[in-house]
Amino acid sequence: MKLLLKLGITALCFVLIFRSIGVYDLGRVIRQVDPWYLLPALILNLLATVTASYRWYLVMQALDFGHGPAFYFKSYLKAAYFNQVLPTSIGGDAFRVLEAGRLGRGNKEAFYGVLLDRVVGLVGLLVLNLIANLAYPGLLPRPVFLLINAIAVFGLAGVVTFAAAGRIRRLDRYLVLKHLHEFSARIRTLYKTRSAIAFHTALAVAIHFVLVLSVYFVGRGVGLAYDLPAFLVIVPPVFMLMVIPVSLAGWGVREGGFIGLFVLIGADKTQVLSMSLIYGLLGLVAALPGLFFFLAGRQHREKEHQRERRR
Repeated sequence: MKLLLKLGITALCFVLIFRSIGVYDLGRVIRQVDPWYLLPALILNLLATVTASYRWYLVMQALDFGHGPAFYFKSYLKAAYFNQVLPTSIGGDAFRVLEAGRLGRGNKEAFYGVLLDRVVGLVGLLVLNLIANLAYPGLLPRPVFLLINAIAVFGLAGVVTFAAAGRIRRLDRYLVLKHLHEFSARIRTLYKTRSAIAFHTALAVAIHFVLVLSVYFVGRGVGLAYDLPAFLVIVPPVFMLMVIPVSLAGWGVREGGFIGLFVLIGADKTQVLSMSLIYGLLGLVAALPGLFFFLAGRQHREKEHQRERRR
């Protein structure tokens, strides 16, 4: 039912989008795309994935998980493959939990690690969004500008408050709050010092900045003649919308978000939709190495099983 609901929402988003955009016009814009802009966009997408896997490695090391960066790099790419390519109910995060859980500390601690990695990434996105909005306050209409800033500020305040609330020991007496209390303790384990907070936040901001650059190159490729500041203001809020798991890998939600915000600064809907679709396809291509690692891992496990049977 969850998968069918996501399929329905994704389809509904595209139906609403194509009511105002002709398929012929979309095809014309896509055929005119400058391919030389797509190569750096793909490279930047891959670079962001590699850096994000290193961020996850740092998080898991702080939680006393074993293995080096290579394990987390492969696992992160495999999770990206599940998120981007396969419309399954397992999801990339669940796959990461299962893989990390085999390292000896169990699925519960692995779940906390994956969730913490998500929170760190969200903090970086909120910080980048807030900085870009404050640096270029006149780009979006003032009500939208204030709304986006409010979401960023309240989001960051929520993370800080949640981490601090874990110090209240009485919360662990209740079953529901016990898990939140434990997760709050993991946040404080990761962020023991100001230098750790600064480094992890800067790393998360850098990852999202690279992704914005990737979208920027795709936008230039389809003919959107806007400078990088416009993308720094508009892209992060759309990424925040995609965090909500209501569609398949963000398809439909991403397109609607980009069109809704870029139209506010006078962009052409067809060009914006072309940019979003191409960026989504580049994400699929960037996730393909995860398929290789997934199949190689299955083959390795099958060989191990065969050796055990022979013994």
